[in-house]
Amino acid sequence: MRISIENFTKTFGDTTVIDNMSLDINSGEMLALLGPSGCGKSTTLFAICGIHRMNGGRLLFGDRDVTKVSSQKRNVGVVFQNYALYPHMNVYDNIAFPLKVRKESKAEIDRKVQEIATLVHIGELLQRRPAQLSGGQQQRVALARALVRKPDILLLDEPLANLDAKLRLEMRSEIRRIQLQTGITAVLVTHDQVEAMSMCDRIAIMDEGRIVQLSSPKEMYEDPSSDFVAGFLGNPPIAFLEGSVDEAGFRLANSEVTLPVPAGITLPGPGSAMRFGIRPEFFQPDNALKVKGRISFVETQGREELYDVTLENGAVLRSIQTQGGSYRVGDEVTWGIAADRILAFGPDGDRL
Repeated sequence: MRISIENFTKTFGDTTVIDNMSLDINSGEMLALLGPSGCGKSTTLFAICGIHRMNGGRLLFGDRDVTKVSSQKRNVGVVFQNYALYPHMNVYDNIAFPLKVRKESKAEIDRKVQEIATLVHIGELLQRRPAQLSGGQQQRVALARALVRKPDILLLDEPLANLDAKLRLEMRSEIRRIQLQTGITAVLVTHDQVEAMSMCDRIAIMDEGRIVQLSSPKEMYEDPSSDFVAGFLGNPPIAFLEGSVDEAGFRLANSEVTLPVPAGITLPGPGSAMRFGIRPEFFQPDNALKVKGRISFVETQGREELYDVTLENGAVLRSIQTQGGSYRVGDEVTWGIAADRILAFGPDGDRL
């Protein structure tokens, strides 16, 4: 089911949260609404499911205008952060509840519950109550309840926020598996860029009620439109070097060091502020564009080690390397930047 949001505006009192936003979500894809708290991503999700009424614009499911259709008649499945399971019901009855509301036959309800329980791998839990389940099991039940009614659209509002790291990893792949297996159109709201990049076909990054970039995870990571987007994607995060334009290229702030500007970039005028963005995988000992600094932090991450290198002007670059290096905090190093992977941003934060 294709979703089209046209010129969506949402206000709460005198505050405009979303202003004239448009977004098309393709049938069968999983799209992430990603951004910091307060950016409008949950408001957008709640407008799609009908919890929030739109103050302006239109919402279409396929060719059907559902802008003023009640949430009960939109055939949308929603999974919330807190699962919202009925504590007095067992798993079977929690899943069956939306089918009982529809007054489906007992035989049909049983068939559908058993089918969806098998799909989400909770067939052996049907007689338990929510209090007897782990967080991951409760999330599977919530997902089964959302899917059992065969919704046209699945909406996921921070579904993994309450799970520990191991369960988050497991449920990321499980939700994606189920979405692909069912072919349902899905929208994921999250502030976790790892979730968005690993689970979704495309990402819409939001800031202050507007979409600032919409593209595939790979495209967005490699070709961010602004320093805001570049800073939001990547773990460990990108490092920024502040500076300005001079006759030799990019001069680091509070430093005599000048770095060449990557080919194909149109520079702002001389003296203009500018930022270089350098991701940890592109700051390595063997790269050619050398800078000097002192290791100020080391973090072991199993197979890899993360280093913070403080330059002479106080700026910090990050480097992630395979484990086994002999570097320690306080060591002076001269490592290199991959010049062709530098991201350059102008004074307004837009990509150059």
